[in-house]
Amino acid sequence: MESAEIRRRWLRFFEERGHTVVPSASLIADDPTLLLVPAGMVPFKPYFLGEVKPPFATATSVQKCVRTPDIEEVGKTTRHGTFFQMCGNFSFGDYFKEGAIKYAWELLTGSQADGGFGLDPEKLWITVYLDDDEAERIWREVVGVPAERIQRLGKKENYWSMGVPGPCGPCSEINYDRGPSFGVEGGPAVNDERYVEIWNLVFMQYERGAGTGKEDFEILGDLPSQNIDTGLGLERLAMILQDVRNMYETDTLRVVIDKATELTGVRYGAADGSDVSLRVVADHMRTATMLIGDGVTPGNEGRGYVLRRIMRRAIRNMRLLGAGGLVVGELLDVVIRTMGQQYPELLEDRRRIETVALAEEAAFVKTLKAGTNILDTAVTETKASGGAVLAGDKAFLLHDTWGFPIDLTLEMAAEQGLSVDEDGFRRLMKEQRERAKADAQAKKHGHADLSAYRAVADTAGATEFTGYSSTEGESSIVGLLVNGAPAPAAHEGDEVEVVLDRTPFYAEGGGQLADTGRIRLDSGAVVEIRDVQQPVPGVTVHKGVVQVGEVVLGSAAYAAIDVTRRRAIARAHSATHLTHQALRDALGPTAAQAGSENSPGRFRFDFGSPAAVPGAVLTDVEQKINEVLSRELDVHAEVMSMEDAKKQGAIAEFGEKYGDRVRVVTIGDFSKELCGGTHVHNTAQLGLVKLLGESSIGSGVRRVEALVGVDAYKFLAREHTVVSQLTELVKGRPEELPEKISGVLAKLKDAEKEIEKFRAEKVLQAAAGLAAGAKDVHGVALAAGQVPDGTSADDLRKLVLDVRGRIPGDRAAVVALFTVANGRPVTVIATNEAARERGIKAGELVRAAAKTLGGGGGGKPDVAQGGGQHAAAVPEAIEAVERLVAETV
Repeated sequence: MESAEIRRRWLRFFEERGHTVVPSASLIADDPTLLLVPAGMVPFKPYFLGEVKPPFATATSVQKCVRTPDIEEVGKTTRHGTFFQMCGNFSFGDYFKEGAIKYAWELLTGSQADGGFGLDPEKLWITVYLDDDEAERIWREVVGVPAERIQRLGKKENYWSMGVPGPCGPCSEINYDRGPSFGVEGGPAVNDERYVEIWNLVFMQYERGAGTGKEDFEILGDLPSQNIDTGLGLERLAMILQDVRNMYETDTLRVVIDKATELTGVRYGAADGSDVSLRVVADHMRTATMLIGDGVTPGNEGRGYVLRRIMRRAIRNMRLLGAGGLVVGELLDVVIRTMGQQYPELLEDRRRIETVALAEEAAFVKTLKAGTNILDTAVTETKASGGAVLAGDKAFLLHDTWGFPIDLTLEMAAEQGLSVDEDGFRRLMKEQRERAKADAQAKKHGHADLSAYRAVADTAGATEFTGYSSTEGESSIVGLLVNGAPAPAAHEGDEVEVVLDRTPFYAEGGGQLADTGRIRLDSGAVVEIRDVQQPVPGVTVHKGVVQVGEVVLGSAAYAAIDVTRRRAIARAHSATHLTHQALRDALGPTAAQAGSENSPGRFRFDFGSPAAVPGAVLTDVEQKINEVLSRELDVHAEVMSMEDAKKQGAIAEFGEKYGDRVRVVTIGDFSKELCGGTHVHNTAQLGLVKLLGESSIGSGVRRVEALVGVDAYKFLAREHTVVSQLTELVKGRPEELPEKISGVLAKLKDAEKEIEKFRAEKVLQAAAGLAAGAKDVHGVALAAGQVPDGTSADDLRKLVLDVRGRIPGDRAAVVALFTVANGRPVTVIATNEAARERGIKAGELVRAAAKTLGGGGGGKPDVAQGGGQHAAAVPEAIEAVERLVAETV
């Protein structure tokens, strides 16, 4: 049974039993504590935490997940992988243990002809929590599993929580016996390689307190309602249904291994080392494809770094297997065709995915070359110092800064006869991981900070947003925090967070900055609002300062936004939509939105592109945008189902989380996007849009910055003033400016060359006099002195070598000349062969001179250069050189 069919059967089974089918959320987690979605229940987390009331009593999904803590182990074993799909069914106060257990048994053991998976009941083993007598009884009495195939395990194995105070409960796991060829008998308590877990049923019935680890926490009591959260690993079930030994031999991964084999000529199963590399390639290319498909782009931080790291590991392993050219394109094609059966959006978005991935491959090939050069330098330095071990910090630098895998460093160092301080490298890696873990743990504790907002949501419900149709209105204060803590009242000067039952204030989101304004009370109190956020879904928090009077919880209030600011932001937001569409028209669908910020009078828009946008194309985009403005197109918003929005061709932003009902903003016949922001009513209200330029902000991502309305007009007015001034200076028309200014610059460049030539000639004219005036120091001709200030280092070097050449070769000679450039002293010293035979080295002389000058320097025995900080010390430096020459001979 193919993976795509497993997915279809899962969703169909639960949909037929009244569950709402929830599409997989993006891998980009809508959670500040997570980079990527690591578990199937993550999209449902707000419901389990009580932050939001679930819109359904039961649900099912097949969620895309990525976990990377054990990335170094991927490939080394057949159990580790970074991407997986988690099939889940969820109940929010509906069915509980018996319902979940019966559903699981029915689906797993039901015949394939009837829509089940057809597993042999005799091969299924059950684990339950130590004291969960209820679950054990249901398995034994209701389902009919023999007692000898039910095992009780402790908190570590069979108890679930999120790692923070909140819901928790016992688990029951379903395991499949793969037979004696996979190890000894005795059930999952004895051998989890033979008895592989395929489905975990979590019975959320308790609330846990604070604590660390999987076992060190207190159970505070029962939850108000009992919930179900289950997870079945699709890849594990595929492994069983396809009768293969591990997940790498299942249909969605084996095809990638086969393609890698075709490209490299290395057969899977031929050797352990090459098998590891083939597994790394298969896993990482699938994960990379899914991440890029969900809008992640390679970078040096966060999820972008995760993507970059796994892509580079895949490319490097292909090279270890013998691939010499570019390989990502062909591997990507296999993944998209295979996974596209389950996620059609991969097929639709193929061009953009390929563009991002191929650009990263090309960049890594260059990085590989640069890293190799740095490694060669480190190896040379180690050998020169008599060492046989490359320092751990060097290996860590290559890994951390250049993305150089440690196995590559080990291999290349060994080729040059060196080992690597792996312990030192591992120590630095561990320190880095611990820092990251501590940071993640600190973020986790942020859940406690949201309790006050959740309490408001529980008592007052979600904040009603009235800002689409009004800019002010009456409301009531249903939540009040002073300096971060709930309070009954706030006084003049207090920093406050105010929650209203209804508000015209737009909370920052979707790239649009928050509204500002004022909240007034009947008592005369005034709160100046400076920021608006939604720390938990549905609760709008107004942050500001009490300007006048006392603010009391429960008071009636009148909220009014800064209308001028709102209108300027709305113009910017509508202009962003127009820019997005114009860029897609010019560059194709690969120019998908990767982020934006809409602020008063200006905006920035990030989009996918493998290379810089030519100036001519950007000009055409700007012209098209302004032509749309002149067409006076109406802008309107409509709420509809996600399915209808897709049918209408509405564009969705990567990384944004959408519900079943979405808001679609349409601008005439030009643009249609999913958007929750505020906009103008007609494009004529924008006035003017001026694109300031575009730049790179990361691999495969460009950024356009622009001005809108009055801000755009002011910019063009300043530009016009500058152009007018230039036309007066060059005595020409505006259209002649480029040619005339280019001519002036060319003449200036020619003049600079003539001046440089004249200066060099004048400097070199002094060569004969300096050579003739050389001082005899114990038989060594010493030509030392200071040349005119401003002489360049290159000219000084030429002069030194010229003077050295004028002194007869059979006479030992040292030339030491000094100058002052930009207030700093510079020296170049040269020796001839006769002087070097007497032990005089230019590098040693430069170091002595530079020390006097308050600086440093060095070079070869024949020529060296240095400098310093103290220009007044040049005479002393000349004396230092002469002393050292005398001492040497």
